[in-house]
Amino acid sequence: MHHGEMGASATRKIPEPTDEQWGRMLRYGAPTATQAGDVLFAAGDRWYDLVLVESGAVDIVREPLKWIEETRIATLGPRSFAGELGLLNGQRAFLTARVSEPGVVHRIDHAALQRMMAEDDELCDLMLRTLWARREQLRRGPAAWTLKIIGSGRSRDAVALRRYAERLDLVHTWVDIDDPEVATAYSNHGFSLADLPVAIVQGENLPNATPGELAELLGLAYAAEDDATVDLAVVGAGPAGLAAAIYGASEGLQTVLLDAVAPGGQSSATSRIENYLGFPFGVSGDDLTAQASLQAIKFGVHVIAPCEAVRLDPGAGLLELTLADGAVVRARAVVVTTGVAYRSLDLERWKEFEGAGIHYAASTLELRQVAGGEVVVVGGANSAGQAALALAASGCRVRLVVRADDLGRQMSSYLVDRITEDGRIDVHTGTQVTGLDGGGTLERVTLGGATDQTVECRGLFCFIGAEPATEWLGGLERDDEGFVHTGADVVGLGNDWRALGRMPLPFETSIPRVFAAGDVRRGSMKRVAAAVGEGSSAVASVHRALAAAEVFA
Repeated sequence: MHHGEMGASATRKIPEPTDEQWGRMLRYGAPTATQAGDVLFAAGDRWYDLVLVESGAVDIVREPLKWIEETRIATLGPRSFAGELGLLNGQRAFLTARVSEPGVVHRIDHAALQRMMAEDDELCDLMLRTLWARREQLRRGPAAWTLKIIGSGRSRDAVALRRYAERLDLVHTWVDIDDPEVATAYSNHGFSLADLPVAIVQGENLPNATPGELAELLGLAYAAEDDATVDLAVVGAGPAGLAAAIYGASEGLQTVLLDAVAPGGQSSATSRIENYLGFPFGVSGDDLTAQASLQAIKFGVHVIAPCEAVRLDPGAGLLELTLADGAVVRARAVVVTTGVAYRSLDLERWKEFEGAGIHYAASTLELRQVAGGEVVVVGGANSAGQAALALAASGCRVRLVVRADDLGRQMSSYLVDRITEDGRIDVHTGTQVTGLDGGGTLERVTLGGATDQTVECRGLFCFIGAEPATEWLGGLERDDEGFVHTGADVVGLGNDWRALGRMPLPFETSIPRVFAAGDVRRGSMKRVAAAVGEGSSAVASVHRALAAAEVFA
């Protein structure tokens, strides 16, 4: 933090505001005289103010937790500001700002902060770089103790909770209870093995924690008062949804982005995207998601996860999205980017081993769990090939199991060449996984081909395709496989369209002002770059549809 005591790593390469920049920042806030001991914001506050320190000093502290006393994270002096990345997306504060020397501060509320970010590109860049650097630094220090996730790395529920925290880039500490020393250290923390996974939030235990419950505590769940009515609701935060939300918000639409799990979609399961424009050395899905999520909150997108939409209804001038908890989001336009759901193998004990040896992604989290072990990758398309290479690079012996007789039938040639040249990858064509075995976690699989063989397996990675997540869209026209018809593909034009006097726009579905983009749309390319292009292009149609609706009204 500026003029703080967090070390050089927190402030390197982050420019100090110039006199002129500081003056512009002050204009967005209201001056307030302070006294020693004043609390400017406290852990647990939501939508708290950004605080500019004109004079005096402010301590940033982690409040006392069970068995741990209060810790000072930093001291801020004149020409610095108190705040963290959660300012932009409504996450509750996990630190407290307390005045240590009297002076004057300027408080910038959330609405004024959003105006500053939208109106002044220079200040927006300065603010975003500083808040991002603070988040990175806080994740490595004592602030990370404000959220601890305790569980077994072999537990599906614990892995899901940890993945949620990582994909939301939450400041947290992961504690693996499988380590005997760790289990002993936490034996007196007020929970039993039956309570795992446990989230300890500000020193309070949340037993059998789920991502939804954690989101409620952290202020990341949907609250009706946050967005009573929005211009644009985007359902699904994969590449298409992130692109749609970013383009919508950057062009002035009040935008909410909902996802049933967390931002990233299938792209977060991709260990390496090699053909994405602008990344000649490749980019991981995790990195791409993290940067896109930051970009979304920069433009004021309200990102909510986990938040599952279960019904879509045309309303009186507004579209209504009903969420799993009964809450209703009302929007002038909706973009559906719910993507597809992973297919599994019809094998005994499959559900038992999901998250305990069976994975649908080869991201950093999974690679850490299986590094150096024997693994099986199932599938013959690009995602399977990318996963096999990433696993081999992490020291694994990889068996790539392909039902077809030819590896190149669905996989790009550059991947086929790299796989066949990699001595750590054995390719089994004309083969299927026919059996699973193990205790609490997957330990062995049986491969059926010309001859059956049972092999050791620390992890099975399944990439055999997916089905569109459209069951909740009962009123939308879809093809036989469930993919959504859009634009010229829409066949059934009802009375709503005749009243409007127009045809569906590109990416518009059979319901006016409802659009679909990315993998969920019939005819899409099922590639990250294509999804990003469709999401952003759909917003162009959103603008046209909203403009036409205003003229019609």
